[in-house]
Amino acid sequence: MSTDHSLNAHLAKWENAKNPVVSMFKEYPAGHHIPPHQHQRGQLIYASTGTMRLCTSDEYWLLPPFRGVWMPPYVEHEMSASTPVSLRTLYVNVESFTLNLPSHPVGIGVTPLLRELLIRASSFSITYHPDSFEERLLRLTLEEMRQAFECGLKLPMGRDKRLKKICDTLLENPGDVRSLADWANEVGATTRTLSRLFRTETGISFIQWREQVRIVSAMSGLSTGQRVSQVAEHLGYASQGAFTVMFKRVTGKSPREYLNDLSCSQTKLSRMEE
Repeated sequence: MSTDHSLNAHLAKWENAKNPVVSMFKEYPAGHHIPPHQHQRGQLIYASTGTMRLCTSDEYWLLPPFRGVWMPPYVEHEMSASTPVSLRTLYVNVESFTLNLPSHPVGIGVTPLLRELLIRASSFSITYHPDSFEERLLRLTLEEMRQAFECGLKLPMGRDKRLKKICDTLLENPGDVRSLADWANEVGATTRTLSRLFRTETGISFIQWREQVRIVSAMSGLSTGQRVSQVAEHLGYASQGAFTVMFKRVTGKSPREYLNDLSCSQTKLSRMEE
């Protein structure tokens, strides 16, 4: 895994740009890690190819090519590339706009139009002129972003150190089958305490949280070409059928239906580029 330790110096010209919204394009190899940091500008973060994982202090986000995230100013976050990634980012001086942009991270469903706007914007110089084509397109991009806010593929994260240990372990290994009682022995707490912490800090039960981890992991695996049987085995399911039942119960679609929808979305995006 490679880690970017020169982030602040590298981003200075975007952060300090005179124009209120500027765009950046970067490519990262699989496994690249951007350590915890924050910005004075808001960000629209989007990987046009590949899959990114993004963490804040209390949320975990999966960003496949049809999802992005709005990151407000001064919210600490870190990112890693699950696959080779083409990252397109808008840096927004929120005080320069009357768009009432969210003050907390929000998922974005990237439409074909928004994708094309972001790709085009990534070729712009940060020193474009006021009232130019570039400025008008970037403002349109922000308006389109506002129409695309949604919950996204995210997980609430616990802050308690015992809960955080459980959450971090399950994110690394979603197929871990240990019960809450097993975890209670592992982290030095009672089952009742852990059950209460999951409810109060994440809003859902331990079982529901682990299920959500597996859904996020499954979507990531399926989106990168893994077979349904491979994903089911990785997540600790005894059979592909048992995994399919869980996936459909939570998402409303079978894994194959999800793959078909993903394929259709990617086909539409590819046609937009032709």
